[in-house]
Formats: sequence, C-alpha cells, structure tokens
Amino acid sequence: MHVLVTGGAGFIGSHLVAYHLEQGDRVSVVDNLSTGSLHNIEPFLANPAFQFYQADILVWDRLKEVVSQAERIYHMAAIVGVKKVLEDPRAVMATNIAAMERVFRAVAEVRPDAQVIIASSSEVYGFNTRSGFSESDEIVLRSGARLRWCYAVTKLADEFLAYSFMYKSGIRVVIARIFNTIGPRQSGKYGMVVPTFVHQAVNNLPLTIYGDGLQTRSFCDVRDTVVALAILASSPAANGEIVNVGNDQEISILDLAMLVSTRAGSSSPLEFLSYKEAYGMEIDEITHRRPILDKLHELTGFEAKWLLPETLDNLIALERGLERA
Repeated sequence: MHVLVTGGAGFIGSHLVAYHLEQGDRVSVVDNLSTGSLHNIEPFLANPAFQFYQADILVWDRLKEVVSQAERIYHMAAIVGVKKVLEDPRAVMATNIAAMERVFRAVAEVRPDAQVIIASSSEVYGFNTRSGFSESDEIVLRSGARLRWCYAVTKLADEFLAYSFMYKSGIRVVIARIFNTIGPRQSGKYGMVVPTFVHQAVNNLPLTIYGDGLQTRSFCDVRDTVVALAILASSPAANGEIVNVGNDQEISILDLAMLVSTRAGSSSPLEFLSYKEAYGMEIDEITHRRPILDKLHELTGFEAKWLLPETLDNLIALERGLERA
C-alpha cells in the first residue's frame, strides 16, 4: 500500500510513518517543517520505500501528483499548541482550513478512491461540561477569547469540509478526534505539558503548572494512537464517522507533575503560573478532557497498551540519553 502523510515530519505524523514502513508499505511525506522537524524523519531518509517532500501544501504545485499515487492519506498537517496558536492565529486559520480544502480538492480530482483520515481534535468539544466527551455531544464554544479558540474552530471547519467532500464527491473519510497524545519526539516548545515536565524534572528545574493544576487530562501514548488510526482506516464501518481516539484514564495536571517528579527521582519544586504569565494573556481553560471511547472500541476492538507511568519512564530515559527515540 502507498500511504501519504501530510505533516509527516511532525510528532504524530512521524510515528505514522514509522508504523507503516514497519508494515512494509511505501510512505510519502509532505511537510514544510514549520513545526515538524527533519530530525523526526531522519531515520527513514535512506529507506527506498520512503519519500520526503519539503513543501507547503498551500501552494505546492506537485500536490495532485503525489495524491494520485496514494491509496491512503493521513491529513495531519496543522499548527498545534496553545502557544503557537496565540503566536500567529492567521497562520493557524490558513494552514488548518485552506490546506485541508486543497488536499480534499486534489483527492476529489485525481484519487477519489483513496481512504482519507483527518486529524481533528478534542478541542472541538470546547466548554461542554460533561464528565466525558462522546462523539454525539454538543459543541460548546464561548463568544469571547476568540484567539484562544481559533484552533478549535479550524478543526471543526475541517470536519465540515470532510463531510462536504464525502457528500459531493463520494470520498471515503474517517474523522479522528484526537485527545492529548504524548510520547517520543514530542516537543514542549509550543506548550505541550508532558515533554515540558519531563525536561524540567530530569534537570531539577521548577515544574511550571499553569493555573491551580486541578484541571484534568487523559493522555494516550502516540504508539497507541497510530495503531488506532491505522485500524480505523482499515475498517469500512468507520467511513463517514467521527471517532474519539485517545486513552480514557484521567489525571490532574498537579498529580501529573508529582508523578513525573517521582518517576524521575527529581528534586524539582512546583511553580504555579497564571495563564497571563504563561501565555501573555488571560485565557479560558477547560477543566477536564476525557474521551468516551465506546465507538472506537465497537468499530475496531482497539485497546491501549501503554500505561502512563510506562510512557513517562520511557520519556525520562530518552531525556537522559539512556534510550533512543
């Protein structure tokens, strides 16, 4: 099978590349390296089954050519991370919506039989107050704090674009609402909490907690996430569906900080920052984000293999140079 991964030099994208190369597939990647890294795909560059194109899919003139070769397309290209979103919301809107539309127009024109998986986000649930989010829940976005929620709006727009092209062009699409994902090759540069905590703990730096730390998240190891995405792509019953992808084990950010510190044997103190101190402006925070995974389990039978402590131990060892990503 020939697989195309847009944003394939990014965190999740590069793990999708590794997964499919291990399965014996041919893999092409298009990435402009704005948030992705050549380091993430460096181990694959010598593989004859791998092809990398450093290009911006917003303007790249070979997009149709590469799309025409792909039997499966993972559209992962996006600007992510609260800090990055607030830094340049215009780029977020352009990349996350316009690039998505251009990919789908190419698919509709030159490869309408391809299986397409798009990466949506748990952010689209917004301020829904339920204890866990299911795919049929209401989307609740506040009218204020517009810049904070532009990422969620772009991902919701991507979902509507996907349905529009599926309806008019018959394209096979699975929409994956991906919850907090962690693992090797994730950068803390744009505000990702786990790699930030791991780096701070290993180096005995203060662990910086935004707000009071009582907000909860559910973290899924990226090696589980890519397996779930691949199984969804192979499941005919998943076509046209929105499916939560993640792990439903919940932990507060404060407890996460203490767990990372304990696993690392760190002497790091805890340092609490206001959101204005962290982001340069006040933002609304979601108090919890836990996926209800019944639909994922029904469609795929998928069960996560990595437990949070195991992932943290792996990341701590990588940070110390004791293991290789």
